[in-house]
Amino acid sequence: MGLSLGEKNYIKGGIADDLRCDGRRRLDYRSIAIDTGVIPQANGSARVRMGSTDVIASVKAELGKPSSYRHDCGKVSIFVDCSPTAAPMFEGRGGDELSTELSVALERCLLGGKSGSGAGIDLSSLKIVEGKMCWDLYIDGLVISSDGNLLDALGIAIKAALSNTGIPKVEAMPGTSAEEEPEIDISDDEFTRLDSSKVPIIVTLTKVGRHYVVDATIEEESQMSSAVSMSVNRQGDVCGLTKRGGAGLDPSIIIDMVSVAKHLSQQLIATVDSEIYAAEARESSA
Repeated sequence: MGLSLGEKNYIKGGIADDLRCDGRRRLDYRSIAIDTGVIPQANGSARVRMGSTDVIASVKAELGKPSSYRHDCGKVSIFVDCSPTAAPMFEGRGGDELSTELSVALERCLLGGKSGSGAGIDLSSLKIVEGKMCWDLYIDGLVISSDGNLLDALGIAIKAALSNTGIPKVEAMPGTSAEEEPEIDISDDEFTRLDSSKVPIIVTLTKVGRHYVVDATIEEESQMSSAVSMSVNRQGDVCGLTKRGGAGLDPSIIIDMVSVAKHLSQQLIATVDSEIYAAEARESSA
């Protein structure tokens, strides 16, 4: 970040005194703004702004074949692109490495890993013909502007985009033999709204000095020793966890972080639900 020693001490001192550089306390979020339906060509999309962090998520549904180990379910994959114009560090390999890191973390937190076994999305609802045809959801995230806390912002954008997603209704006629592909008729007018109510929210606690903060800015992240991201659903269950940063954490600190994340997640879910509802009302009246 090219911060001077005085700036670094100012950031750390403010966090220690529970008064951050932008006036927030350690466990305060920046304001969150959500717009839905921002990409007409996608099945669902959303844009999220948290302070100066600005991200977009889109969902595209395509016909595919179920995996061999989950023949009665569809599939979901996540890919994040960090635009080189979002931050100087995204130019070259830096952007590619961060894109991969964010994609893997989002799959771990929101989908239960590559297998999707712990997904907040009901993968069985994506089945068309068991063992032969399903919907594949491709979720793309784009970082437009980066001012810290990208993982949480992308998680909110994906949740909002999924709530905005409509899957075309399909009528399938099974083939006359087991090897024959089924005939399908995809509706252009009727859609089924994807249920995103079980998709968790991500809460990242960033440790700076002896304290940790939520919704860290990029300057605060530059001074962190470690960060723990937890995805928590409406029931308060931790669905996924990922850590970055080289410094180890005492188990008692991890337990405290989980407790704080579970508490904050319920407030954040209520805020996000309200913003999504308002965004969809604006979209429908436009």
